[in-house]
Amino acid sequence: MTRPDNRLDDAPMLPVTCGSCGARVLARKSSWEQTSVQWNGAAMARCQERQSVGEHPSVHGTALRPGTFLVCARLRASIEEAVGVGSLPVLDEL
Repeated sequence: MTRPDNRLDDAPMLPVTCGSCGARVLARKSSWEQTSVQWNGAAMARCQERQSVGEHPSVHGTALRPGTFLVCARLRASIEEAVGVGSLPVLDEL
């Protein structure tokens, strides 16, 4: 039997907009070490680093393997800024 994952019920992902390209993603900070990012088609189209990750996965952004992209440096900075101003809480500190 599969147990439902209810983590997002109490702490949903929140929108964060990249200060550089304007890509708007959903993000969640479970802890200082763990960040979840959910991309949509519009955000993927805006992020130049994400578009180039297939060409040079070790140079652009954070990639697990060619074609897998987690977050670029500029979006990471925007997420950290959202945490700093309080619009994206760090859940293990609540």
